[in-house]
Amino acid sequence: MAVPKYDWWYLPLLRLLGDGRARRMSEVYDELAKEAGLSEADLGEMLPSGTGPTYRNRIGWARTFLKKAGLVQSPKWGMVAITERGQSVLRENPAGINNAWLMRYPEFAEWARPAKSAAGTAGPTPDDHDIDDRGDETPRETLERMHAQLHRDLADELLERVKQVPPVYFEKIVVDLMLAMGYGGSRAEVGHTVGQSGDGGIDGVIDEDQLGLDKIYLQAKRWKDNIGRPIVQAFSGSLEGERATKGVFITTSAFTVEARDYVGKISKKIVLIDGRKLAELMIRHDVGVSGEATYVVKRIDGDYFDPDA
Repeated sequence: MAVPKYDWWYLPLLRLLGDGRARRMSEVYDELAKEAGLSEADLGEMLPSGTGPTYRNRIGWARTFLKKAGLVQSPKWGMVAITERGQSVLRENPAGINNAWLMRYPEFAEWARPAKSAAGTAGPTPDDHDIDDRGDETPRETLERMHAQLHRDLADELLERVKQVPPVYFEKIVVDLMLAMGYGGSRAEVGHTVGQSGDGGIDGVIDEDQLGLDKIYLQAKRWKDNIGRPIVQAFSGSLEGERATKGVFITTSAFTVEARDYVGKISKKIVLIDGRKLAELMIRHDVGVSGEATYVVKRIDGDYFDPDA
């Protein structure tokens, strides 16, 4: 048989996880491939980019879609387990599950139809056809839409991974990001400042430039709860005690509206970096991520064929 599309794997994946045991994705790939009866040729089929087996890519996407619908979860990095909602689906004993079926869950519907991207189109799915009819798209629009979706999903996975690391490693991530953005001079200099003080709401101090002409004070919180105005206001007060005017507050969660309104009204320059922004910055500056494939879109060079150019 040919390798099934990603949505074909929804129900087999749920049924495999129905025993309640968390599994590594490597185990899931093997068990589902065996259950589906994939041939050696199917197992050897690679993505057009040559970066991995097609069946693993599609099973991975199936996990992502079910996760967005709240049917499965990742208890640890690289693992997958069924949720209570997923168990309730199995009790319904559906004949099949597809994207239209998953639209009953609000969080999936919101994810499947995100806000318009810069290219003017909504986020994509991993296959040739989206949940909605996109037959009016140009190939360029489809490519940009799918790239935007891959970027969003990478940011989600990256933030989830950051939330699971120990506090000491979170400090390393902050150091690596600040260095990648051009702050702090050398790693040795930054390492001596981040996570050392712990006094007055300040976790570290870094150089704004390599010459150390100005300082930036840091607060880093790997929290689940949103950061409210009182915590941000306390950080601002700590800056006052250091006669500092610049600060960066980084969290893996989010900031309340009141907290953001507060920093917009004070004279100090405090930058708030929530979990989503942290993941975006890490991707932009290649911290914790690496390139997997590069696609170059070419066009005709009109000047080459114009003798009068």
